[in-house]
Amino acid sequence: MQRAKMDVWVGLFVLLGFAAILFLSLQAANLLNLSFQPTYKVTARFDNIGGLKPKAAVKSAGVVVGRVESITFDDKSFQAKAVLALDSRFVFPKDSSLKILTSGLLGEQYLGLEPGADENNLVAGDRIQSTQSAVVLENLISQFLYSKAADGPAKTAGDGK
Repeated sequence: MQRAKMDVWVGLFVLLGFAAILFLSLQAANLLNLSFQPTYKVTARFDNIGGLKPKAAVKSAGVVVGRVESITFDDKSFQAKAVLALDSRFVFPKDSSLKILTSGLLGEQYLGLEPGADENNLVAGDRIQSTQSAVVLENLISQFLYSKAADGPAKTAGDGK
């Protein structure tokens, strides 16, 4: 009887450990959102979203104010359309702007929301007009290399010219 009771406690402890590991892995992968705040949805269009993914954070002044709900491709404008779920407790002017930013040098991408100065606020169904696409590192490197190649060979001090 004592052995069966000990087995039950060990089993519960192991299940609790698995549940904790699952919870932490979902939190780390940004797949679990435990916010029960009401939200309102707004849309934005980007020419290039880079590595932005659904569930990515929407931050303003470093504070998470919402999440990216979905990302789709609009075959009429040939742009990416992002639907954002912003917490209702945060209101932003209609002329606010969005940028796709990166945490660190090669970190995860998120949206940076910069408030504007309009007196009217965003409401559900609005579209944020001013957006800045993701900076693609490969494009920056190729532009740098092409500009250096266009400058021609560099003259060295030992050429005598």
